[in-house]
Amino acid sequence: MQLSLDAVDRLVDALEERAAPLDPVGAARVLFATRSMPVALASTLVGDVVAGDARLRIVGGTVALAGLECDQPLEQAEFVVFDLETTGLSAATGRICEIGAVRVRALESVDEFQTLVDPRVAMPAPISRLTGLHDPELRQAPRVATAVRGFVAFAGDTTLVAHNARFDLSFLDRQLERLYGRRRVAPALDTVALARRLLAGRVRRTSLASLSHFFGTTARPCHRALPDAQATAEVLVQLIGLAQERGARTLGELHALAAPRKRRVYGKRSLAHGAPTRPGVYLFHGPGDQVLYVGKARDLRARLRSYFRSDRQRPAVEAALAAVDRIEWRIHGSELEAALDELRLIRELRPPANARGLRPDRYVYLRRRGDGIVVSAAPTPLGPLRSRRRAHLAARALSTATVEELDALPVGEGPLPHLRARLGNLSDCRRYEDAARLRDRIAALEQVLGHLRRLAQLRSRALCVLAPAVEPRWARGFFVAGGELRAVRTLPPGAGARVEVEAGLAAAHAAASEALAPESVDELLVIAGFLNRPPPELTVLPLDAEAVLRELARRERST
Repeated sequence: MQLSLDAVDRLVDALEERAAPLDPVGAARVLFATRSMPVALASTLVGDVVAGDARLRIVGGTVALAGLECDQPLEQAEFVVFDLETTGLSAATGRICEIGAVRVRALESVDEFQTLVDPRVAMPAPISRLTGLHDPELRQAPRVATAVRGFVAFAGDTTLVAHNARFDLSFLDRQLERLYGRRRVAPALDTVALARRLLAGRVRRTSLASLSHFFGTTARPCHRALPDAQATAEVLVQLIGLAQERGARTLGELHALAAPRKRRVYGKRSLAHGAPTRPGVYLFHGPGDQVLYVGKARDLRARLRSYFRSDRQRPAVEAALAAVDRIEWRIHGSELEAALDELRLIRELRPPANARGLRPDRYVYLRRRGDGIVVSAAPTPLGPLRSRRRAHLAARALSTATVEELDALPVGEGPLPHLRARLGNLSDCRRYEDAARLRDRIAALEQVLGHLRRLAQLRSRALCVLAPAVEPRWARGFFVAGGELRAVRTLPPGAGARVEVEAGLAAAHAAASEALAPESVDELLVIAGFLNRPPPELTVLPLDAEAVLRELARRERST
């Protein structure tokens, strides 16, 4: 029986969350989204699924996660190191054109497998030049089904090893799914992950060519499957030696070294259990209940689970994941409100793992001083700007502007036309250092003027954004005018909404300040991001009470 991989993934996730086996009926509920099923039928169907996925096994009549043969000593372990050559970079569109594999037993290469594969498509010219494989010889090769069956027979249930295993396994899994309706039959080890762990600080790159050179392997990678597999096998043996120096003695300990992130965060997945599938913000709490990181999500459950399922995050978030011991979430009615709350919390709490919004005091403005421009911390209409360096470069570029050009900012181009002409003259005269400095100033001025024009555009907008509230049938109104979020009102169903709408409109119609505060700009840019492509739950309206009330009535009728 063939099921989508998503369905089987749901079962694996459920078992990981429970940290306990499921009976066949419970497993069937997860797989088939059914409320009930006869035990005999559930046992048969679930048994077929378990037989087709190496991550699962039957234990005492229940479904459990399969474990690795963790206790096998490394000196006795057996591996099949393999490499694929393909017609492209995506398993969805590319095809396998060569398979090479080396069997490693007791840290020695004992057997090899190699076959060309007819991809049934023309070889792209760049791939042919890289690999030396051409259409005439590939047309004489076995088809992919025959080749993959041969490889599966060679590999058996042995641990698979590949360099950058995700790439090769994506192609192999796709073919195994087509042929057998299941994934690979053995767990896999990635020499890239092992090298990053064991050679940190000793090598700059972990490409196969770099590692082959570092270890001085006999086989040299050359973008052909068997030589690359041979080189990877030699690299693997060297890495196992380094792992043993660190105290690794078993296959399970080697797998742990290759997947340090999974080992570190695996036990913390339960922190996300119970998260709702609704928009909101989440806070990672660490020792002493310190808030380490704040984020927002359209679907809290999916986003939080992704931290423990996806690849490595940026370093600051990885550090937060390593230290987190509690996850708090707060539900909102819309992603827009969650994004604004995220901004507010980052500003107030200053979590160490958040990259933006921590220091509004670092924003700067451009200020007229006499006939020139200087950088200032005091608010002016020419700002705020997040990059102090860019602001200084732009100010230097504006030092040659005329009074008329400065008066027109940010609408005009200022001195850009004659600065570009001067840049060309400097290059023609081979004054390259002066040209480089002027080029940087021109680039900074272009970016600053573009940013200021965008802010001016946003300041001219006056609108009300309606979004769902947390409470059913209620709404939230975001009133924007003069470049600021003037008010956020909770709008109840029925006649009570008018009072709240009029209060929001009164705040929106208040006089605008001449300069924008950094906090206002951050909020304005968040709202602008949603206005570019508003999701279906948002409605953008003019600042008109009757228009807002009509939309609220329409929403109430549709619920």
